[in-house]
Amino acid sequence: MNPQQLEHFIENEWQAEVLPVLIDYIAIPALSPGFDPTWEENGHIERAVRLVVDWARRKLAGVAGAAVEVVRLPGRTPVLLVDVPGATREPVLVYGHLDKQPPMEGWTRGRSAWTPELEGDRLYGRGGADDGYAPFAAVTALLALREQGLAHARCLLLVETCEESGSDDLPHYIAHLAGRIGTPAAVVALDAGCGNWSQLWLTTSLRGQVAGRLQVRVLDAGVHSGDASGVVPSPFRIARNLLDRIEDPASGEVIADFAAEVPEWRRREAGEAGTMLGEDFHRFLPFHAGARPVTGDVAALMLNRAWRPQLAVTGVSGLPPVERAAAVMTPAVALKLSLRLPPTLDPQAAAQALQRRLQADPPYGAEVRFDIDMVSPGWHAPPLPAWLRDALDDASRAGFGQPVALMGGGGGIPFLAMLGERFPDAGFVVTGVLGPESNAHGPDEFLHLPTAKRVTAAVAHVLHAAALR
Repeated sequence: MNPQQLEHFIENEWQAEVLPVLIDYIAIPALSPGFDPTWEENGHIERAVRLVVDWARRKLAGVAGAAVEVVRLPGRTPVLLVDVPGATREPVLVYGHLDKQPPMEGWTRGRSAWTPELEGDRLYGRGGADDGYAPFAAVTALLALREQGLAHARCLLLVETCEESGSDDLPHYIAHLAGRIGTPAAVVALDAGCGNWSQLWLTTSLRGQVAGRLQVRVLDAGVHSGDASGVVPSPFRIARNLLDRIEDPASGEVIADFAAEVPEWRRREAGEAGTMLGEDFHRFLPFHAGARPVTGDVAALMLNRAWRPQLAVTGVSGLPPVERAAAVMTPAVALKLSLRLPPTLDPQAAAQALQRRLQADPPYGAEVRFDIDMVSPGWHAPPLPAWLRDALDDASRAGFGQPVALMGGGGGIPFLAMLGERFPDAGFVVTGVLGPESNAHGPDEFLHLPTAKRVTAAVAHVLHAAALR
């Protein structure tokens, strides 16, 4: 492989062939079905799929045996399947998704979710980095290898359209396509983050999650607070006290019931990554003036985000907005809770334990309910086979001039746990372009184009190494 030739080809393809189509993709409001119940009638997901299918068919038209198709199961979101023959029967399975999160408010003036804006190395807009770039990167990587006449493994690109809603449809497609997928030599997921722009980062674990709605009711109607306070227990205070059953109110430490042992090599990994990143690990978060992280120990912060359980209140109802609040005690409150779990913890058991703990012995006889909305498993990567680790280190040194770096992730990618269980012997490469300030799911989300091109080259290295192993 000539790394400079590879880089030159990828640069030209991205500028001339990928970027114009990716800009068109970002402009499509292809909301995930969880945010757009009428997604099928609205047709935005179909437009996004058709855009990528047409591009992939055009780019692979000269590749013998290449197949680009849309697979559909009744009542489910479609998936895009690209199958390119190679030197091996076992495929490298490359994953991405085309569905998107809602636009959100707070975009900088001149930017918006559905109006792509190219500013220097950053392409702003929803979905480019998370992760509409993935199919473009995979196809371009294949073409870059073929331009040099290099061998590559069979590549199977699978792009779903309900990842942001929990990937509920994906297991059905994996089962439906099991005969065609076979046993992958490696799984490459391009839906993760990176600690900085100067290295290739691999995500080695992801947390599980239990999300649900905690409801506390003490009255059937609002009552003047002068009459009720001191007589009627505040539903907000009760809810606050129930949360204290789960986490320490001062430190935020979640009780041991929801913890798991952190493997020693993951502790070392966090220490190494913390040394690489230092305060850059959290410096790009939009802290308010004077606010600071929970600790100054960066390695501890990385373990907090990747391995230790954490509770967040992500929504509240029952309380009027401050500007419309009157002297009335509200009869009930509801909190949306998100409990992030260690990668190795059983999420179903954790969900039941959380529900029992919140609902047991309701204070003052209040009506207390915790309704579980979502249970998502975590994921812990198996050790990389030597051929794959070497290929990734080569890719990082060639593209970034630095060795590959490892860290645990704080979010979740539901399909990884499923694929990890189905393909226990595959090497998992979980990487991506969501680095400092890229703000997936939020305002001013952007794709860092130099990193996207380097990740494209890394996919080429993996496909080539899989053919030679």
